[in-house]
Amino acid sequence: MKIATWNVNSIKVRLPQVLSWLESNRPDILAIQELKWQADDVIQSEMAKIGFQAACNSQKTYNGVALFTPHQLSHVVCDIPDFADEQKRVIAATIENIRIINAYCVNGEDLASEKFQYKKRWFQALNAYIQNELKQHSSLILLGDFNIAPTDLDVDQPEKRRGKILCSDEERLWFSQLLQLGLHDSLHTIEPQKSLFTWWDYRMNGFKRNIGMRIDHILLTPNLMQKTHRFWIDKDARAAERPSDHAPVMIEIEAI
Repeated sequence: MKIATWNVNSIKVRLPQVLSWLESNRPDILAIQELKWQADDVIQSEMAKIGFQAACNSQKTYNGVALFTPHQLSHVVCDIPDFADEQKRVIAATIENIRIINAYCVNGEDLASEKFQYKKRWFQALNAYIQNELKQHSSLILLGDFNIAPTDLDVDQPEKRRGKILCSDEERLWFSQLLQLGLHDSLHTIEPQKSLFTWWDYRMNGFKRNIGMRIDHILLTPNLMQKTHRFWIDKDARAAERPSDHAPVMIEIEAI
């Protein structure tokens, strides 16, 4: 079973790339962030042509998340329950008896900004939501663009990034608190000392110079982690013409 997450940075721009990637890779689940397009009927129609179902939580111009799968989708929930938020950042569904929660987490912009305070409140709400979901679902995956590089291994120049947005101690604590709920960071569980990036700056020829961070994550409950032995990042998608600044991140789980 292949599970993937990909911040496409506008599916309106990159729908042909996404469709081609799906046909080539045939994942069981693809979680998409930053749709930036409120055209669910178009997305669902195009996905149906290649045998995929689509569940979208979209927003015009900004944000937006979706789940694509060739399997049955059930119990779809949009947004974080009981958290008032106009931004469309979360969608959850049950697929093949696994609870999938796809999150496009808040960036925060700057540690001194109001957007950072929003990020703090948002992560508190996400933590409470995941805690409740874990009580109901023994098999759960939380994945997406977290906008947090959890360790120095996850950034290109740790000494320059440390203490700044996406790499601050406070943000790393929020990530750690999600793990403390009983989730496992798939990459660092499989290869604890591996340094890999999932996002590269468009500026300064960032991809070719490997100026990047690992901010896209797949977190799993222990029973799923035990069956996961492969983690990889599809850099070919990042090297494509007019790419997203993120690459697809994938894991493979043994049959459940």
